[in-house]
Amino acid sequence: MSSIDIDNPSSPHSVQEVTVVDTKQAAFQVYPVVPTPLLTPTHTPERGLSEEANAMTGKRIFTLEKPDDRARELAAKLTLEEQISLLAGADFWRSMAIPDKGVPSIKTTDGPNGARGEFFTNGTPAALFPCGISMASTWNVDLIEQVGQHLGDETKARGANVLLAPTICMHRSPLGGRNFESYSEDPYLSGKLAASYVRGVQSKGVAATIKHFVGNEQETHRQAYSAVITERPLREIYLKPFEIAVREASPWALMSAYNMVNGIHADEYEHTLKDILRGEWGWEGAIISDWTGTYATAPSIKAGVDVEMPGPSKWRQPAQIMEALDKGEITHEDIEKSAGNVLYLVDRTKGLSNQSPEPAEKPNDNEATRNLILQVGIEGLTLLKNENNVLPIRNAKKVAVIGPNVKRAIAAGGGSAGVNPYYTTTPWGGIRSRFDGELTFAIGCDSAKWLPLATPYCTAPDGQQGVRLEYYHGDRFKGEPAVVQHKVSTDLWLWDSAPKDVLPDFSFKVMTTIIPKSTGNHTFSFASVGPGRLFLDGELFIDIWNWTEEGEAMFSASEDVLKSIHLQEGKAIELLVESTNEVRPASKVSILGRRHDYGGCRIGYQEEDQVDRLQEAVNAAKEADVAVLVIGLDAEWESEGYDRQTMDLPKNGSQDRLIEAVLAANPRTVVVNQSGTPVSMPWVHRAPAILQAWYQGQEAGNALADVLFGNQSPSGKLPTTFPVRLEDNPAYHNWPGENLKTVYGEGIYIGYRHYERAKITPLFPFGHGLTYTTFAYGTPTVTNTVLSESEGVTVTVPITNTGEMAAHETVQAYVKDVKSSLPRPEKELQAFAKVLLQPGETKNVMLNLNKYSIGYFDTSLGQTGAWIAEEGVFDVLLGASSADIREKVSFEVKESFQWTF
Repeated sequence: MSSIDIDNPSSPHSVQEVTVVDTKQAAFQVYPVVPTPLLTPTHTPERGLSEEANAMTGKRIFTLEKPDDRARELAAKLTLEEQISLLAGADFWRSMAIPDKGVPSIKTTDGPNGARGEFFTNGTPAALFPCGISMASTWNVDLIEQVGQHLGDETKARGANVLLAPTICMHRSPLGGRNFESYSEDPYLSGKLAASYVRGVQSKGVAATIKHFVGNEQETHRQAYSAVITERPLREIYLKPFEIAVREASPWALMSAYNMVNGIHADEYEHTLKDILRGEWGWEGAIISDWTGTYATAPSIKAGVDVEMPGPSKWRQPAQIMEALDKGEITHEDIEKSAGNVLYLVDRTKGLSNQSPEPAEKPNDNEATRNLILQVGIEGLTLLKNENNVLPIRNAKKVAVIGPNVKRAIAAGGGSAGVNPYYTTTPWGGIRSRFDGELTFAIGCDSAKWLPLATPYCTAPDGQQGVRLEYYHGDRFKGEPAVVQHKVSTDLWLWDSAPKDVLPDFSFKVMTTIIPKSTGNHTFSFASVGPGRLFLDGELFIDIWNWTEEGEAMFSASEDVLKSIHLQEGKAIELLVESTNEVRPASKVSILGRRHDYGGCRIGYQEEDQVDRLQEAVNAAKEADVAVLVIGLDAEWESEGYDRQTMDLPKNGSQDRLIEAVLAANPRTVVVNQSGTPVSMPWVHRAPAILQAWYQGQEAGNALADVLFGNQSPSGKLPTTFPVRLEDNPAYHNWPGENLKTVYGEGIYIGYRHYERAKITPLFPFGHGLTYTTFAYGTPTVTNTVLSESEGVTVTVPITNTGEMAAHETVQAYVKDVKSSLPRPEKELQAFAKVLLQPGETKNVMLNLNKYSIGYFDTSLGQTGAWIAEEGVFDVLLGASSADIREKVSFEVKESFQWTF
């Protein structure tokens, strides 16, 4: 609480408005803090104000209540046991309730490109937005704020209060398994997009959770490796997007990372959590651990991680916390502080006395969301190359659509970002809906990492498509099934969907009938989280009961085991799987400290193919006016849980051979690459048109078709550099590390900063992206020539559409410190703006720069370092990409100055 005298304009408190609370009427009114008569009031739930009459002076003295005061006051009134209960989840997705004190539970949900709801697979249908890197390719902060608003509504439709997003870790290497889920290699672009996303989500009363804090740039050994990062790159690169989001949008929650930072687990690293986030930045939200990302009791509480997830707790059982308290490892103040942070999150999202039951999950499919997803997809599509105006496709009578991704909805990457979409659209479906001529199709090659799911061939015992799933108490299949479920898919990862009735140890059986659609030597695949056996017609077919080698499916499963058998068309075969949730490999029991963990399995099936698919594709291409090749990666090749092993297109060169063959057959070929990261393009000089399509969500096929046929111009710009070779990337020598240490040896030189410093020409530079028109940049002007700590500068540049089609241009402003005491990048992105121009139209684009645009972090200043803007001249380089600079203007700093936040 702090007192202010609103009759005194020189009051020491920097307060813009006060809220008057009429305690008799329980009414809130907001008034500006001015010495003049009160203005028209408006409602706010954020601040309360109680008047203290001072009859002696007649002055109006008020006590200002901070937004979190209610939560802090309630936390102080709770018993120690109640405070402790709040420090861990109640179950997989929910916080703990305290019914006696009226405190409700709140529900969390993944994730960055869609609010999935409670179940990883086969959950409530949800809107599937483009992935993070695709959103970033729009460079459209207003559009991303709208995405956040719709995701807020989607979160509420799942009955949840907290969205576990956005992911804003850096693209340090092109091989990062979750790069598709994050935004960029550039911290400024990432931070500005994250702030817009957060504002949108929280405008709906839903908490956004920025993640993963910090240094989580790889998935290899993600819970064990230590990111070794010195202070300057930590501040300028890896913390910077979080700093921008905190300053500009104040996210209500933050998730700590799995990895270690400089030898200390990220959830225990007081330097980033306590000193910087809570201290320097003054952030007062709730910190949530990543799921199973807590490694001890006292250190994470001491560092300020408020909630261990998921529940039931592993490290924060009451007895464990009491023992830490008794030993002096933590204090009552630590516990109460975290409890208050949790209650503040509850208050912001649901309210501290909201006893209404949790709403049931429901779909919220609507036209506005569908249209937004389509527009985000269109603006994210990035035209990398377009010789001889192959695009847009005009006056074609016959189009051949070729490739392994043509008739598949490659809409998202893998892992916790996945949702069960309301619907999906394929490239084939989108093109067919927007093209009246003749279409032909050829798959060309197989690019699947794992065998396709057996789902389409499966009939459950009750006659439905899918499988019968029987759960048993204990891990030995004893007695009658405790729970029976029907599952449509044979992707049966049970991490969060095993019935509570059978926990903590259970066994399960999967039963279905496979009906082959052809005769041949067909192949089954089987992977299991725990022990597993697969039987065909009662005979043991694949046995991985005691597996020891870990694969990549389902985060913690066995390798995918394949085995073939000759089957007859239409002749049914009975399939049975037996598995348990015992820990495998058995050696992990001592590491995890428990014998049972998560169960699940994956069953794949593929029938023998005797057709020459490559020749089929060549024939289709030769006979068409235009060939559209849709190739790339998918959720199997790019996923949470593991990193890519190569930049090459999968698999075994088959896609590159397909592309070369089709280019030779038809010179008017458009290569459409679907991936969340850069891929090698050995055919780049022979391909006349290349379109980077990312993972575009549920409207992927329609967005692609709209751009191919010129219904709208593409306007995406690369948020990450595409190198020619993997060896060219900045992290090449330090990826993925050794002996569980990953040295960030490139320092501040990641992404385009590295390529420019090392004078390595990339395949496609950061910020690159073409449209179906051309733009002319006029002479820029600047509002003033001096930037100070309190006064920025605005650069204005006229942009003219000199072509024949309406399109967006994204103007990028890079700042170069002409002379600095410490080495700095050649240039750094510090402003951008996207503008829509009709043919012949000119608009003035304004780009604002301030002290944050010119500073760097100097570790020699003070005890821990500080930001400094040095005296001297700064160039502003204006361009269409980091490598396509069109104009330059300069300003100067007359006198150096420093700051902390």
